[in-house]
Amino acid sequence: MSEDPHSREEHDALGGYQVPADAYYGIDTARANANFPISGLRLPRSFIRALGVIKRGAALANRDLGLLDPALAAAIVTAAEEVAGGRWDAEFIVDVFQTGSGTSTNMNANEVIANRANEILGRGPKGAYSPVHPNDHVNRGQSSNDVIPTAIHLAAIVSVQQRLLPALYRLEANLNGKANEFDSVVKTGRTHLMDATPIRLGQEFRGYAGQMERARRRVTLACEALREVALGGTAVGTGVNTHPEFAARALAYVSELERVQLRETGNHFQAQASIDAVVEMSGQLRVVAISLLKIANDIRLMGSGPRAGLNELSLPALQPGSSIMPGKVNPVIPEAVAQVAAQVIGNDAAITVAGQWGFFELNTMMPVAAHNLLQSIELLASAASVLSEKCVEGLSATGNGPRLVEQGLSIGTPLANVIGYEKAAEIANEAFRTGRTIRDVARERAGLPAGELDRLLDARSMTGE
Repeated sequence: MSEDPHSREEHDALGGYQVPADAYYGIDTARANANFPISGLRLPRSFIRALGVIKRGAALANRDLGLLDPALAAAIVTAAEEVAGGRWDAEFIVDVFQTGSGTSTNMNANEVIANRANEILGRGPKGAYSPVHPNDHVNRGQSSNDVIPTAIHLAAIVSVQQRLLPALYRLEANLNGKANEFDSVVKTGRTHLMDATPIRLGQEFRGYAGQMERARRRVTLACEALREVALGGTAVGTGVNTHPEFAARALAYVSELERVQLRETGNHFQAQASIDAVVEMSGQLRVVAISLLKIANDIRLMGSGPRAGLNELSLPALQPGSSIMPGKVNPVIPEAVAQVAAQVIGNDAAITVAGQWGFFELNTMMPVAAHNLLQSIELLASAASVLSEKCVEGLSATGNGPRLVEQGLSIGTPLANVIGYEKAAEIANEAFRTGRTIRDVARERAGLPAGELDRLLDARSMTGE
């Protein structure tokens, strides 16, 4: 027995170990905390909530199947609900970079819930595990190998539904609003960063809104793959030590509480040996990040200047942009979004490697995959919200875009249909060489009536309906 009033001694198959006296976690967690002093990173709130919800569903399922005493089940359910609600987050101390199955975090949850359940029952000191044991009762019918991947899927779906999809929808709506506001603003289109035929500013923004619409579709479709979960496979996918009805019953309780539709996989061996659905979702999040990066960069470039840049858009002035240049204002929101995109792309690279780490019956990079996937969802949700609320809503069109259209060389593109490509190119080259407009040179060299020339060079008509 420990004589230190600040610690208690617990025992496992490896022997005795000191655990902080007031900790709700136990020996397995304490060992892991000592073994992995690597990053200081912890699995996020969404993941801890998912673990609590799964443990709650498991206790209810085992109760229904007659495998868990109703009084013990009730205490476990209450404790698990407290974990899901965030009351015991400080007790989840294991580093992200740990055993690749996430066993240490699963045991962290089992120990916290067991100790709290015993406290609710008024039985024994922490660590005594009487009458509720972390393995025998809280983890009954489960393995870390099926709980952890199920928690990843659940946390990702809930985060996408509650955070990312609403943020993308708001951004899409604001972009569509600006598309309508800017629909009459004709400006120079650009391909290869070079002047191209005219386009309406509203059309550009309609394109951005379309990217966000498709982003929502992509992540929604990826969520469908995540709905198939590993729970019920236990150690290697065979379902040893669990009741054949356990997973379906537990998942019904999970789905009811979180308002999702999770289903037990029809092939447990693939569900635990791979994290393919996680890799798929991460890939779609990478696409969303790249879409946001494109939109942010376009806005940043169209707002460049104001004297020596394009200055086609006026961005909200949110803060001084320089510690040395008075009056300078920078495109801080697009720059922040660009950095989020870089992080999400990096997270996806790590998840891609993690997806390759499925040897035989188990993937062993689940904690880092969980951390990166859930971080990407949160970052994209926040970035989309900030871009929408602090940038897009406050954008206004300047007069510079329309002013530059008449000076553009590609405005002469319709001439090619009437006088031929080569003659139209000669007019464009002369206009560039002399600094004159296409209209001026064409009046002299195209041989067209004034009315026909004006019709052909009408910039608004070149942008379609």
